[in-house]
Amino acid sequence: MSNLNAVLQTAQKRSADNNFSYAGALTPHEAFELLQQNAEVVLVDVRTQAELELVGRVPNAMHIEWATYPGMVKNQEFAKQLADNVDKNLTVIFMCRTGGRSHNAAVVAEQLGFDKAYNMLEGFEGEANELKQRTMINGWKHADLPWTN
Repeated sequence: MSNLNAVLQTAQKRSADNNFSYAGALTPHEAFELLQQNAEVVLVDVRTQAELELVGRVPNAMHIEWATYPGMVKNQEFAKQLADNVDKNLTVIFMCRTGGRSHNAAVVAEQLGFDKAYNMLEGFEGEANELKQRTMINGWKHADLPWTN
């Protein structure tokens, strides 16, 4: 369990160093480690349903869209859906494509009283390379962590 504490402390330091209001910022490997080692950690994927279907998903992740496709219109029910479906006492890790929407989701969660809200940096696909290809530099898929179509 001490390694999990070290992971959380590193994530909390990243958050403090970047002036994030939520508990911490995790790499994909750190998020996976927490998910594997602690049953009281939940992964909330905030990507669109279309992204899940076209790009892939993480097994056992909860899904609450931050925005809807097409048009990337903000889900006005996000806060309510989060509060209704996720226990505030759990450690919650938010994930999107590259870490932006999940950052916003973690901010909202913190505002709702989730004091163990974390953003997963890099996201599922990671940043794009010079050819605009994703999964080549970083992200969950690049880290070769479990995912399905």
